[in-house]
Amino acid sequence: MKTNLLFFISVTMILSSCSNKNDTSILEQALASGNPAIKRVMDTIAPYEVQIRYTQIDRINDSVIFTDYDFQVDKEQYFYPASTVKFPIAVLALERLNQTDSLDRNTKYYIEGDSIESTIAQDVSQIFAVSDNLANNRMLELLGQDAINQNLEKKGIRPVRISHRLGYHSDDLKTKPLIIYLNDSTTGITAPSINTAPEPLVLGRIEKGNGFYEDDALINEPFDFSLKNYYPITAQHEVLKRVIFPEMFAPEERFDLSDEQHQFLLKSMYTLPRNAGYDSTEYYDGYCKFFLYGDTQETIPDHIKIYNKVGFAYGTLTDCAYIVDSKNDVDFLLTATILVNKDGIFNDNIYEYDEIGIPFLAALGREIHTLETARKK
Repeated sequence: MKTNLLFFISVTMILSSCSNKNDTSILEQALASGNPAIKRVMDTIAPYEVQIRYTQIDRINDSVIFTDYDFQVDKEQYFYPASTVKFPIAVLALERLNQTDSLDRNTKYYIEGDSIESTIAQDVSQIFAVSDNLANNRMLELLGQDAINQNLEKKGIRPVRISHRLGYHSDDLKTKPLIIYLNDSTTGITAPSINTAPEPLVLGRIEKGNGFYEDDALINEPFDFSLKNYYPITAQHEVLKRVIFPEMFAPEERFDLSDEQHQFLLKSMYTLPRNAGYDSTEYYDGYCKFFLYGDTQETIPDHIKIYNKVGFAYGTLTDCAYIVDSKNDVDFLLTATILVNKDGIFNDNIYEYDEIGIPFLAALGREIHTLETARKK
């Protein structure tokens, strides 16, 4: 009863604090910074389609209080989520293990018709460390698009629409079976699923730019994203909150993970590529950590942990992160997206990722971290 009471008191405080935004917020201060990486975006904001949600975290006794601050967040205005969709897919794959007697995190398996052997543990590690597409697609074959969408909906995470694999846009609605090693001499096989054909999304900015390349030919018309994945800032932030602070949600809204699975997931989210066996020259610390460190190849200090998932494709950069600085007793949630496609042409691989997008996200993270440090002091 005490736990439930604390939960409902906390929810009430969250709702109250979210509605009281009269003071200049840390997010507003960060965006008003004179930092050139931020200022050049804010001075001509429209083409960048920036959306940001920052959550300030406070604690009173056993209660965690969230205060959400938004900049241009609008679930009706589409942006391509790219690899950020791997986050809920990874969490749901771990959840699925609890429902599959023949499969655990370290069980070896391969996809029918493929020769790559893997485990769910390896897949989860790879998507957070280096954002591996094949690892994501293997877990999608396990789950199926319909199950992913339905399970997120049941947990109150909406709107979301996962409709295709990554690395290539496969229109195949049938998942492939997994061949599972039951022991040294026998294998099992999972049943494929037939998934619902996606309906075209009807959203603002669903068509972007003024041209795109298809089969090496330039098509002089906007690029249509209506059949692609849809995972807006609001939904991304809700997944992150449920993973980092599951106790803040009712049981039916949480992911069904054991304590061991939850700890494994959290460790995978902050583990840097060099600590996951990757070449630190190619996969430097900030490779998949856009906030604070994306624009540098410096080593991230041990007292800072970034639990996150990034995405970058079609000129869109997105990061969804829980940032913890144990040295300065600072933690906060930050999700942001920016489009950098100056020529308005998609699939030409000419995007301003390194010049504008990543410097903006890195500087935004640093500004908020600095302001949060001052606030805590």
